[in-house]
Amino acid sequence: MAKRRRRRNWSEDEKRMICAQTRVPGVSVSQVARRYDVNANQVFNWLKEPRLAAAA
Repeated sequence: MAKRRRRRNWSEDEKRMICAQTRVPGVSVSQVARRYDVNANQVFNWLKEPRLAAAA
């Protein structure tokens, strides 16, 4: 039987940190997503949010 994955709750600070790492030259969103075991589509959605994307 497969183990069920638990839904992860990311804090605002964690989301900001992950989004900031996508702005590093030469680093893709999918690389950052894999590093933190997050779906790349989720990171793209976070980047659309003004409160997360504007943090530089």
